[in-house]
Amino acid sequence: MQREISFRMERPNLLKEGDEVEMSESRLNTLAGTMYYYTIEPALAMSDNIPAARRLTSLKATVKEVIEANSVFTVVAYCE
Repeated sequence: MQREISFRMERPNLLKEGDEVEMSESRLNTLAGTMYYYTIEPALAMSDNIPAARRLTSLKATVKEVIEANSVFTVVAYCE
């Protein structure tokens, strides 16, 4: 089953639709519990914090689209 995840990208044209990417996973211990966030390597874009219950099972994804709004780039990807 594929799952959609969004990332924030700071600079334009680093990724494009159809790109296959690999991610790294980082863990945070917060007052709300354990959270995870993902980085498209090599440090191209970063996800929001994701609760442990929604942790990804694969660190590979395909870029679905890149959305630009007010100089902020949102990368939407499907995880395998």
